[in-house]
Amino acid sequence: MLLALSFVLAYLIGSIPSGVWVGRVFCHKDPRDAGSHNIGTTNAYRVLGAKAGTVVLAMDILKGTLGASLPAMFGYHQHWLVLVCGVAAVIGHTMSIFIHFKGGKAVATSAGILLAYNPILFLVASGLFVSLIFLTSMVSFASIFAIAIFTVIAAVLQDWVLTAIAGALTIVFIVRHIPNIKRMLQHNENMVPFGLGYWHKHKAK
Repeated sequence: MLLALSFVLAYLIGSIPSGVWVGRVFCHKDPRDAGSHNIGTTNAYRVLGAKAGTVVLAMDILKGTLGASLPAMFGYHQHWLVLVCGVAAVIGHTMSIFIHFKGGKAVATSAGILLAYNPILFLVASGLFVSLIFLTSMVSFASIFAIAIFTVIAAVLQDWVLTAIAGALTIVFIVRHIPNIKRMLQHNENMVPFGLGYWHKHKAK
């Protein structure tokens, strides 16, 4: 019963629409009304500003970490449950009960699961993600390829539960980023205002 409750609570925690709530309370804006119309961190930075965007990032990561930690809080110490329960938080983020079962792309929330599961691997994945952003200046590209590469890393480590979850999240990321992939193929994907891709694009002009 407690294990089932942990999944439900993880879903509800993941469902908290951080970008919407932070935007409305502190900025009197809704990130869904501008930019990419997404509730996630990237659009929060774009629409709400750096301070609010950072708060949204922290909250979205914490959602994954807290949701994934619930089994241990209820006395279940099988470490693989961290990943399985964390997925419930990701489902909540992508299909939030608070905003008509719509949501974000789950990148930060997925990172939060990894923080609860293995902080060292969280640092590895974060470093990979940041490096890809610096190389391409595209958060969408970094999100998709970082999780794909991390799936390979998990397989090399022979952590098969992590490999399966990371592989499933790779599919989720690709599906959630289909509009971004189309823009990348058309060479008009949005870029962050730093990194080699951004500098090369503006130098060419």
